Amino acid sequence: MVTTRTGGAAAPLAVREAAWHLPEQRVPVGELPELAGLDGERRTTLAGLGIDTVAVDRELGPTGLAERAARSALAGAGLAAQDLDALIVVDSRAPETLLSSEATRLQARLGADQAVTFGVGGLGCVSLGPALLAARGLLAADPDVRHVLVAHASTPATPGRYRHPVTVNGDAGQALLLARTGPVRVLDLVQETNGAYWDLFRVDYRDRPWERWQEECRDLPGYSFRLAVETRNRLTALLERLLKRHGLDRADVAGYASQNLSAGGLRFLAESLGVELLPECRENLARYGHLGPNDVFLNLWTALANGRLAEGDRVVLVNVSPVAAWNLLLVEIGPWESTA
Repeated sequence: MVTTRTGGAAAPLAVREAAWHLPEQRVPVGELPELAGLDGERRTTLAGLGIDTVAVDRELGPTGLAERAARSALAGAGLAAQDLDALIVVDSRAPETLLSSEATRLQARLGADQAVTFGVGGLGCVSLGPALLAARGLLAADPDVRHVLVAHASTPATPGRYRHPVTVNGDAGQALLLARTGPVRVLDLVQETNGAYWDLFRVDYRDRPWERWQEECRDLPGYSFRLAVETRNRLTALLERLLKRHGLDRADVAGYASQNLSAGGLRFLAESLGVELLPECRENLARYGHLGPNDVFLNLWTALANGRLAEGDRVVLVNVSPVAAWNLLLVEIGPWESTA
């Protein structure tokens, strides 16, 4: 288990600026090309996910999506790429080429020549957690480090967007500009993994062309039942530990934001934790589909834009991955003028 407190006197971490590139094109789920090859059971599952459309960009690719988001975040903060001290890229699940570096490719595209640059990954949606841990470590270790940019582009790993029986993937770029002060303070992070599920979902690719890549679940009952039970137990224990460390209970939390897999998944998390999720989770799920590690902060920022959260509110962000990994973040909304 990884736990880290990032508030108080020990290495504060805050999101100074956040931005997304969300493609304007929305493809209705009923018009996905792979729909024609699905049997009745899979069609029924797809129809019940609570996803109406998915965001699609067929031109930019992962680096282009991340670059658009990164430029927007920098512009919002009034910074240039040369002002970045570090660039952390959450790796794609399926890089465009092997042996090359997505992280330094984005560095070159942005012109962030002075930034310490590297990638993190391997935990699916939960890979955002290690990226935040790395950013906190850099800010704690070196007083000269002021701005760390964490970027990710969510795109499907296969030609098909439907991941049976889990979700439908959309396209999106996200960039979080992290510093010691900002309007959203990351107070704490707890994370656990279980390697028994390391290959529960997989894509065999070495002996087949990209057009034939298909994600497979080696144990559907294990995913639907055993992992679900473990997820409920893990998240319940993690939430209790997280809140206890800060002298809080569920009533002290203004909102809970989850990743967006399916309507059933949102309902399962809410019932498992005994909480209500921010309505922006369901709205963004229906509009964009699943955006991987980008979901939770997009939901949080959408709630902020809607005026649902106020200064001083605390919010818990929940990320789960079937690898299996679990991550909870406790954040606090602060004054927006603190970023000046």
